[in-house]
Amino acid sequence: MGSCIICGTPADGAICDSHEQDVLFEFAGDNPNQLTPGRYYSGTVDGFAEFGVFVNIGDRVTGLLHKSELDQRLDSLDWDEGQTVFVQVTGVRDNGNVDLGWSIRQSEREFRGKLLDDPEKGAILPEEADDDADESDDQQATTDGAGTVDPAERQADDSDGDSADESGSESEVETESAGENEAEETTDADANAEETTDDDADESDSERARVQIDSLSDRVDEQVRIEGEIVGARQTSGPTVFEVRDESATVDCAAFVEAGVRAYPEAETGDLVRLDGVVELRNNELQVETDELEKLEGDDREAVETRLEDALRAEARPDDVDLLADHESVSAVHGRIRDAAEEIRRAVMESRPVIVRHNATADGYVAGAAIERAVLPLVRDEHAKSDAEYHFFDRRPLEGGDYDMADATKDVTTMLDNRERHDEKLPLFVLVAAGSTDESRDGLELLDIYDAPRVTVDAGYPDEGVADLADVAVNPYLDGNGADDLTVGVLGANLAAHVNDDVREEVSHLPAVSYWDDAPEEYTDLADDAGYDADHTTALREAVALEAFYQSYEDKRELITDLLFEHEKRDLAEHVGEQFREKLETELDTVEPNLSVRGANGVSFTVLDTEAFTHRFDFPPTGVLLDEIHRRGLGADGAPGDEHVTLGFGEDEIHVRSDGRVNAREVAAEAAETAEKAGISAKGTRDGAIEYLAGERDAALDAVIDAISQRL
Repeated sequence: MGSCIICGTPADGAICDSHEQDVLFEFAGDNPNQLTPGRYYSGTVDGFAEFGVFVNIGDRVTGLLHKSELDQRLDSLDWDEGQTVFVQVTGVRDNGNVDLGWSIRQSEREFRGKLLDDPEKGAILPEEADDDADESDDQQATTDGAGTVDPAERQADDSDGDSADESGSESEVETESAGENEAEETTDADANAEETTDDDADESDSERARVQIDSLSDRVDEQVRIEGEIVGARQTSGPTVFEVRDESATVDCAAFVEAGVRAYPEAETGDLVRLDGVVELRNNELQVETDELEKLEGDDREAVETRLEDALRAEARPDDVDLLADHESVSAVHGRIRDAAEEIRRAVMESRPVIVRHNATADGYVAGAAIERAVLPLVRDEHAKSDAEYHFFDRRPLEGGDYDMADATKDVTTMLDNRERHDEKLPLFVLVAAGSTDESRDGLELLDIYDAPRVTVDAGYPDEGVADLADVAVNPYLDGNGADDLTVGVLGANLAAHVNDDVREEVSHLPAVSYWDDAPEEYTDLADDAGYDADHTTALREAVALEAFYQSYEDKRELITDLLFEHEKRDLAEHVGEQFREKLETELDTVEPNLSVRGANGVSFTVLDTEAFTHRFDFPPTGVLLDEIHRRGLGADGAPGDEHVTLGFGEDEIHVRSDGRVNAREVAAEAAETAEKAGISAKGTRDGAIEYLAGERDAALDAVIDAISQRL
């Protein structure tokens, strides 16, 4: 037990708890977990990034002082690399990352004392450590015994003359011998001095200052050293090209042995390296011509790994920005939206491709296009290659609306081929309106076998446990929040604004586009403010729905971009939207006389035999047609009861439309008990589809109508 150096009270060490933040600590450990959160430490500036400053604290321990912790703008901070600064440790994460806070005291004399933070002894005075060191040196000298005589032996020698003479003779011999040794040591010292001079030159070269990759544009034709992670490696017909990422950016580094031969075969994707080379400009793109590449191990690897992880974590986490509008269902998942945005941003920074898989509907396209609009600028900023946005981002519509085994098999085959041929990281899959029901379970579990990361974004009712297959799931229903007034386009637009706040204004009109009717006023107001009136948002929605039908398995990137984001091309949306309306009205004229109306238990059913009375392979598809029939309430007038359901009755399935009130799985389970031979099962949850055997078609329809009427 000690006493506090400030107030004198008993303390466990040299400082009491109440004065712990009044003194400056020097860290004597070598592990982040040995730090004490809340204390102020001295450190040295290790480097800068656009989001903060890296500070070394003690031996092999580095922390991040985020720009949000500064009391001034980062670009006005007058610090240099290697400069001694003072920071507060605010926390140490489970993975060893150290979070730092600002200290208003930036000189040692402003603190009320200085202590050593010793992992074994706690808070001690610096001189206590010096005393321990001196004592250790004395003990070492005694143990070595060179020239040391025990006092008892000396006294015995003094009383014995013969011994004294003998001792004297021995002393003369020892003196001569010492002189010879001294001469030899002098010669050795001279030789060592020459070696030291040579070593210093080598050391000077080995300690060449590291530069950040984002500064290379100012260093063309200069010799540089960079440190980072290999995030991609490809063999060309000439050099081997390593893509190296540090805390600031990514750059291609070409290494040449001979044409088509792999340089540095020991270096692979995921390795941390130190690379020396010359910066060159090739076809208007930066490239480092590699002179030497060293794979880092041990402490060097750990230091770079920590620096990259701190930078990645700090930069990937988006600011806590506002949602596009005040919407209760969206507010309930605000934290999940931010988590999903962090996963997407992190993937871009890790040079991990981002694959957006969305439902091939107008709503799915709106959400997928919003995410694409946010991610592409980040890809272009991160990667020097002009075609990077096509390599590191892809948007693939799902024709069936679910992420089934066929979709997953295609994705897995492609990603494994890219990993084998191009040493590419496994992609991050973002599933939009496609990843929360049992129909997607098998596909998701196939991805899970390969540990492919994924995010799901849904506005529909999920099946139990399916959403848990995602790393992050954005779905208001997961926590029991109602979302009847929500579209996936709303979630996609808000996610886009969190991924890249620069596109906030560009995507602000998209929530209004995603509603077929009854769009919340807060979203129509946003669209109006952005110059999109109600007629134009309707035209956009209809145009996207038409294009989603044609070749639904293709992303149609440029066309969708022109429709949704090129405001001056209003005529394009009006033209395509007009085709949508003409084709839809023609089909409605065909089917309306063939609608049948049935009533059961106070519920009216509008039933369309889609097998007999639709053009199945023309626009509009069954889903769009049934949506419009239900919205218009066709067949509902004069029907008994207040509840109304629309059914599309096909050869082997029934599509349900009920304003989201019918759970297809629950209905299918009850109907299966009534029509035992029909093989009834469900796809989807709210307003999904119910499948059956074609031979039991009529029995299945009766059973489904009865089950729905009993539940509403």
